[in-house]
Amino acid sequence: MPRIAGPLTSSMFLGSFAWSFAFISLPFYIETISPYDPATTLRWTGWILGISSLVTVLTSPAWGRMGDRGDPRSQYVWVQLFQGVAFMGMAVARTLPQLFGARLVLGAMGAASTLAFIMAGRQPDPSDVRREVAAVQLAMTLGQVLGPLGGATAAARLGFRPSFVVAGVILLGSAAFVHWGVRLPAGRERSSAQPTRVRPLDLVTPVALVLAVSNQLFFLTAVLPQVLPTLGVTADRVVEVGGLVVFVSAVAAGLGAILTPRLAALLPERVLIAGLLVTSGILMAMMALPHSAWGYATVRFLQVLFAAPIFPLVVARAAQMGSGGAIGVINSARIGGSFVGPVLATSILSVSSPAVLYTALGLASVACVPLALRPLTPRRGAA
Repeated sequence: MPRIAGPLTSSMFLGSFAWSFAFISLPFYIETISPYDPATTLRWTGWILGISSLVTVLTSPAWGRMGDRGDPRSQYVWVQLFQGVAFMGMAVARTLPQLFGARLVLGAMGAASTLAFIMAGRQPDPSDVRREVAAVQLAMTLGQVLGPLGGATAAARLGFRPSFVVAGVILLGSAAFVHWGVRLPAGRERSSAQPTRVRPLDLVTPVALVLAVSNQLFFLTAVLPQVLPTLGVTADRVVEVGGLVVFVSAVAAGLGAILTPRLAALLPERVLIAGLLVTSGILMAMMALPHSAWGYATVRFLQVLFAAPIFPLVVARAAQMGSGGAIGVINSARIGGSFVGPVLATSILSVSSPAVLYTALGLASVACVPLALRPLTPRRGAA
């Protein structure tokens, strides 16, 4: 059996860790170098945080098609190398336009996770595919859990720019794991004996569900500099407390992913997803109630705990659709949430209150319930 799981999951952990490591301190760095008023700075924050994801959303389906037709291992290595260099470019940026440009270039490098899912789908046995996809998702979650805490501490102790350099070096190490450790099957076997024809309409439901959940998971970092002071956090502790809040969210996401198979065994999948959407939407609106950072973190933990299982329930099917383009499109929805979430959150918060923001995100989740009750599996047929 070709080696994939160990080196690939190690690489995805490092890659996810590096992104979270740098991302947590980015809005605070933007505030430090911004010459603009608070409202303008907030809008810049949303776009700088989100532009990488926007560009990746546009390019991820193309990377998926190229990975499906070519060598996803070598493409993955080049993506990670280029992203590492782009992170170091963030460290030399001195103005908001320069930082925006560095983040734009970073997004153009492609989505490593799309190529990782394609590599996982190259296994000949469906059970191997499911196991490897689950391992990749868990590795990404662990990176998201540990990255914010380490990144906030590094930014507070070393400074913002050195922490970006550290993240770039970590991404170079991520590329090395796959370059020297991953060996794909010689053939291009599909995980299913019968190919799958994926029509555009087949992707509407999974894309909508993944985007709605991703908005909830990715919006928070962009608004922490404005939200935490209203919870009594002093200016000298806002970066580290922000890292702890994001760390708690990531722990909930990891726990939710671990519990997903057990939850799926208890209820029909569509009913389970609908229930999770409603519960996470209600808890999203309830984030306006706490008056302390610890109460806020507690509600956020519960909200993410119910939202997180939706992603693996929907996305796990992408690697078994038999189409790299389909994997890229569905993964684009996940990445798109990291653009739409921050931009939507900062735009609403610049003209309204946190309570309005939380309510809007919660209602968007509940509005997806009719979609969740529809079948998610695409039709099969000759490709």
